[in-house]
Amino acid sequence: MTVKIYILTDMEGISGISRREMVMPDEGGDHYQYGRKCLTEDINAAVAGAFDGGATEVVVNDGHGGGRHLILEDADARAIYERPVSAVDICPSLDESFAGMLMVGAHAMAGTLNGFLDHTQSSMSWYNYYLNGEKHGEIGECAAWAGHYGVPMLMVAGDQAACDEAKRLYGTPVTVAVKTGRGREHAILIHPKKAREMIREGAKEAMSWIGKQEPWVLEKPITVRLELYRSDMADGMANSDRITRIDARTVEMTVNSQIEIMKWS
Repeated sequence: MTVKIYILTDMEGISGISRREMVMPDEGGDHYQYGRKCLTEDINAAVAGAFDGGATEVVVNDGHGGGRHLILEDADARAIYERPVSAVDICPSLDESFAGMLMVGAHAMAGTLNGFLDHTQSSMSWYNYYLNGEKHGEIGECAAWAGHYGVPMLMVAGDQAACDEAKRLYGTPVTVAVKTGRGREHAILIHPKKAREMIREGAKEAMSWIGKQEPWVLEKPITVRLELYRSDMADGMANSDRITRIDARTVEMTVNSQIEIMKWS
């Protein structure tokens, strides 16, 4: 029997990462290079756990900032690797054939107390993001994309705030907290070797939830509301016929598909 698992990664919630520079390719230097190593090792742990639990095929999406952060030569050769095409095609090969999604390196939504590097998409412009009137972040966006194809979110690994969000909003059955935020810019870390053991065990456990965990399905049509930091950021977006200007900083659109929740143009 074929059992396909999709692993979607981010970088802020990776074990060993405790400062902003470690996720910034343009300015992080040696700190970023170490962050890439941490990312690769966490992914390897999740891939191994998925295979331990019975997966026959694993696809890994190098999802942070458009991809190209993973050290591919050091990654588990059993998996297949891809990266997002665009903000509206974040998971190119995800479809109904997958049995579950795992998130590795997740962070909490913008405005989360003690969420390490908390943000939703752009930390420079996005303030709050709502689906059908409820505030969500990137974990929710990923759960929605997966849910469109009937694929359940089986595991989230990241900082404690991200894990709490995954449980509270989506009932994610397995969470692995590899660090705890102290404010936005600091984190108390579990040793990376221990954290990767936890991720591997978590991924293996997540496999036992296949067929038991329901995908996240939103009531349709879906109302998507975005609050931006400044009014000029909403000016350009409001020119689209698809988008309604709510106030100076807020825009809204209605979509009929969960994979259209990022389609702002």
